[in-house]
Amino acid sequence: MTFDLRRGALAAALLLSLAACQQGNDAAAAAAAPKPAPTQATIHAVPSELGELQVTEVASGLEHPWAVALLPDGGFLVTERPGRLRRVGADGAISAPLKNVPEVWAQGQGGLLDVVLAPDFANSQRIYLSYAEPGPDDSAGTAVATATLGADALSDVKRIYQQQPKLVGPNHFGSRIAFDGKGHVFITQGERQQRMASQELDKLQGKLVRLNLDGSVPADNPFVGRNDARAEIWSYGHRNMQSLAIDPRTGTVWEAEHGPRGGDEINLPQAGKNYGWPIVTHGIDYSGLKIAEAEGKEKPGMEPPYHVWEKSPALSGMAFYTGHAGSGWNDSLFLGALSDGSLIRLSLDGDKIVGEERLLKPLGWRIRDVRVSADGKVYALTDDSDGKLLRIEPPKAK
Repeated sequence: MTFDLRRGALAAALLLSLAACQQGNDAAAAAAAPKPAPTQATIHAVPSELGELQVTEVASGLEHPWAVALLPDGGFLVTERPGRLRRVGADGAISAPLKNVPEVWAQGQGGLLDVVLAPDFANSQRIYLSYAEPGPDDSAGTAVATATLGADALSDVKRIYQQQPKLVGPNHFGSRIAFDGKGHVFITQGERQQRMASQELDKLQGKLVRLNLDGSVPADNPFVGRNDARAEIWSYGHRNMQSLAIDPRTGTVWEAEHGPRGGDEINLPQAGKNYGWPIVTHGIDYSGLKIAEAEGKEKPGMEPPYHVWEKSPALSGMAFYTGHAGSGWNDSLFLGALSDGSLIRLSLDGDKIVGEERLLKPLGWRIRDVRVSADGKVYALTDDSDGKLLRIEPPKAK
C-alpha cells in the first residue's frame, strides 16, 4: 500500500513537472509568434484642459514594452524588456521577434531598453539599441549597439559602448539615446544603486555619456586627458536617467531622472558639471529616512535640478512637441509617468516651464515611453505584461 502511494505521488509530481514545462514552452512559442492586426481598434475619449483627446490602442499584447521608434513607412519598432525587438505595422500587426538582437540581462529593471533610428537611417537603415549587457558572475551593465535593420533580422550588429565596471544588482540601468545633430550621441544610464559611484569619475555609473556616432570619444569631451576620469563622461552625479531629448528649437540637452522617494528631476546637463546625487537630493530613502550621504538640497559646486517634483511621478521617456503652430500643444515637453499612471505635458516658454498637465489619468496606465510624429500625433507605450502602443490625437484647435 505504501509503495502504491509513493508511486502515485511520484506520478503526480511528474505530471505537474511536465505540465509546467509545457506551459513554459507554450509561453515561449507565444512570445515568438507574430500577432495579427486587431480587427477593430479600441478608442478611448479622454478629457484634457484643451478639449477631448482621442486615444487609440494601435497594438496590444506587448510584454513590458520599453521604447518605440517611429519608422518612415508609418510602422514602428518596439523593444520588449525581456529581450525582443518587434516591428509593429501601421495597422497594429506585430511581427515575430527580429533575429540577431544582442543578448540581454533580463532581470529586475534590466533587459532590452531604448531603440532609436540613426540620423542617416533613410540611407543606412541603421538603428541604435541600449540594453543591460550580461557580465561575469551574474553582473551586468548598460551597453549600446548599432545594427542594420532588415525585414526580419538585424545585421552588422556592433557594440559601441559598455558601462564599466559591470556590477551585481537588478536595477538602475537607465537608458535613453539621443543625437545632437552635430555628430554626437548622448547615452543615459543609472548608478546601479551604487550611490557614490555617481560621484566617482573613474566609473561610468550615474553618468551622462557623449560619444561620436561610431562610439569613439570626442576630443572636446570635458574629461579627455585626465588619468582619474573616464573620457566618455559629459556630466555626472545622476541617479537613474530614463528620459532624454534634444530640444529641436535650440539644441539643448534635456534629461529627467528618478529620485529615490520624491525628487524626480529634470536637468539641462552641461559639460563637466556635477548634478549632485547622492550628496544632494530632494528625495528620501524608501525606508522613509534621510539618505545617509545627503547633505541637503543644495551644495556649492553642484547643480540644482532645473525642475523638480517633490512627489515622484516616476519619469520615463521624453519628447518635445514643437513646430505645430496651430496646435494648443505646440512648445510642449511630454514625459511618461509610471507610478502616476499618466502622460505629463509641460508647457514651455522658451526653456522656461510655465505649466503642467497630466493626461490619460482616467486610464491609469503606466506610461513607459513617448514619441511625437512629424504630423503632430503623440505615441506612447504602457508598461505591462499586456503592454499597449497608443496613438494620442491632440485636441482640436478652437
